[in-house]
Amino acid sequence: MAELVPIPSPGVPLYYGLPGSPVIIISHDWYGRLPWLEPYADALASQGYRVVVPDFYDGVCTTHEDSAAQLRDRLDAGYALVILDDVVTEARSEGSTKVGLIGFSMGGWISLLHAQGGEADAVAAYYATLGVDEHGIIPCPVLLHFAENDEWSDGAEPDQFIARLEDHGTPVTQFTYAGTQHSFANATVAAAIDTRAAALAFARTASFFDRHLGD
Repeated sequence: MAELVPIPSPGVPLYYGLPGSPVIIISHDWYGRLPWLEPYADALASQGYRVVVPDFYDGVCTTHEDSAAQLRDRLDAGYALVILDDVVTEARSEGSTKVGLIGFSMGGWISLLHAQGGEADAVAAYYATLGVDEHGIIPCPVLLHFAENDEWSDGAEPDQFIARLEDHGTPVTQFTYAGTQHSFANATVAAAIDTRAAALAFARTASFFDRHLGD
C-alpha cells in the first residue's frame, strides 16, 4: 500500500480539554487521523468539553483515496467499536457524565453504530448513514451533515435513513450544504474542502452539543 504517512502517538487516542467535562469522541474518516482534526478538537475543547480522538488505523494516515479505501476495507468495525467503548469507560471513570459522538464518513458510520448501544447522549455524523441491515434504534438525538454531491449504496440513502430514524422516534436534524462534495470538512484534503460549509457545520455541531450535553 502506497502513500501512507506515520502519525504521532500511533494507536493512542489524543486528548483535549479537562477530564471530567462532558466528553466528545471524534471518529476520523477513511483517510485516518489527519492533522486537521487537531484544530477541530481544540475548538470544541475551548467550549468546555473533554475531547478524545482515537486512531483506528494504528499509526498511519493518507490523503490519497486509493490508499484510504484500502485502509477502510481492512478496518474491523468491532475493533473500532471496542475502542469507543474503552474511551467512554475511561471518561466516565474521570467524572464525565455525558457523552457525545462525532464521526466523519467512515467515522460517522462507526459513531452511528456505537450510538445504538445507548451510551451516547447525542451523535453528529458528517456524510454518513447506516444501511437497512445494520440500522437499529438510536436512542439519542442525531445531527446529520450531508454534501450536496455524494454517492450512497442501496438502502443507505439519506432520505431512507432519516425516515427510519423518524419511524423509531429518534430526534433528528439534518443539513445539506450546497455545492459541496464528500469530505467537505476535511481541511487536509484540499480537493474536497469547502471552508464556508465546514465552518457552518462546525457551528451547528457545537450548538447541537451545547443543547444536549450542557447542564
